[in-house]
Amino acid sequence: MFGLGLPELLIILVIVVLLFGAGRLPQIGSGIGEGIRNFKKAMKDKNEVDVTPTKGETKEK
Repeated sequence: MFGLGLPELLIILVIVVLLFGAGRLPQIGSGIGEGIRNFKKAMKDKNEVDVTPTKGETKEK
């Protein structure tokens, strides 16, 4: 896995815990998971939203 062994992964984990604290790790994990789910959903969804204005619409100031 990209040349990372168990000792390197443990060092990275310790640094992350020191930076963010053990209490925020579940929040960070759920945020990353939600982002991945939204990305996968967006990649599967073929419907695009058309935001180009029609000829009759004008910008109000």
